[in-house]
Amino acid sequence: MGSGYVFNRLELAGSLGDLGTLLPMAIAMVLVCGLDPVGTFAGIGLFYLLAGWYFRVTMPVQPMKVIGAYAIGASLSAGQLQASALLVGTLLLFIGGTGIMDHIRRIVPLNVIRGVQLSTGVLLMAKGVSFMSGTSSFQVMQGAVEPALAFQSLGPVPISLVLGIVVGMVTFRFLDNTRYPAGLLAVVIGAGAGMVLGAFRSLAGLTPGLYFPNMLPFGVPSAADFGFVFLTLVLPQLPMTLGNAVIANADLSHQYFGGKSVRVTPRALCMSMGLANLGAFVLGGMPMCHGAGGLAAHYRFGARTAGSNLMIGAVFLVLALVFGPGIMDLFALLPLSVLGVLLVFAGSQLGLTVLDMRTRKDLFVCLLILSIAWSINLAAGFLAGIAVSKMLVGEKISV
Repeated sequence: MGSGYVFNRLELAGSLGDLGTLLPMAIAMVLVCGLDPVGTFAGIGLFYLLAGWYFRVTMPVQPMKVIGAYAIGASLSAGQLQASALLVGTLLLFIGGTGIMDHIRRIVPLNVIRGVQLSTGVLLMAKGVSFMSGTSSFQVMQGAVEPALAFQSLGPVPISLVLGIVVGMVTFRFLDNTRYPAGLLAVVIGAGAGMVLGAFRSLAGLTPGLYFPNMLPFGVPSAADFGFVFLTLVLPQLPMTLGNAVIANADLSHQYFGGKSVRVTPRALCMSMGLANLGAFVLGGMPMCHGAGGLAAHYRFGARTAGSNLMIGAVFLVLALVFGPGIMDLFALLPLSVLGVLLVFAGSQLGLTVLDMRTRKDLFVCLLILSIAWSINLAAGFLAGIAVSKMLVGEKISV
């Protein structure tokens, strides 16, 4: 299929590296907001496949986190999520298609890009630790540290922490092993532990068949839905998407793959995500993006070509079409704590890109973005970082 595609165990391991970000939020949007599971996971699979085919290098697929987190926390309806997918997709197509994105990229300094990458990495690591300790909002919402398992603790210690430590130690041991890739081992061991500890019960109701997504399963959103989500979801999401999923992702892809990333441009990323979100609107799936954290995750666990995209995309698409709504029961086999381990290693890979920042001013901007992202959100940190970075140009102001 050409030099852009390699299919081996390292690419397979790398393709699984971002499950810690993808699965919990996608599952929560299905359970809480009522998204169609077939449309959601078939859409994810198609996006992976098409992104790999076009970009010719590893390209992540992630939930839009501002939209997803607010939708889950406020229990928004599926129709409102579909309205946000249509609006954000249309805006991204406009920004990419008109060339506005190229102008935005030129005004964003490298220290702001590194600050976004550092912030995303730290936030991913913190989320991973919360999955391992059983304190994430999703686990609290489910009322259990590992909802699919038969028991929740080993004496006074949460079972999630036990599994997280064990799988984390294995991941450390095999992190750079090409014969037994760490990401693949983590997923296999996690699923095996899930089976042994009771998650197999979820498989009893599986009914294989052929399930196709419904087109516009929730109908056309109302004008009120469009107005509400534009202010509460789309506008807060857009700066984060442009900073993390476009600018930071393009920069990271060129760091990792050099000349092979010739198609990974800010404009192309906008167009790709715009089209994907129009597809999510039609299929009843979730709003999606190409987050830099996902790229770091895939790369850290072995993905180096678009072959990883084709493998994970095919897995999601086939599982959705063969098992339909039962795909949710399959994913219950993988403990949340194991997803947390993947997040910790992915976050560290992304956060360490800050090591090429040498001056106090550059590091100050990075830390400022991190502090704002932690206390408010990444979109606010991105905008504040640009403003402060411009103020620090020259010798008149020092830190």
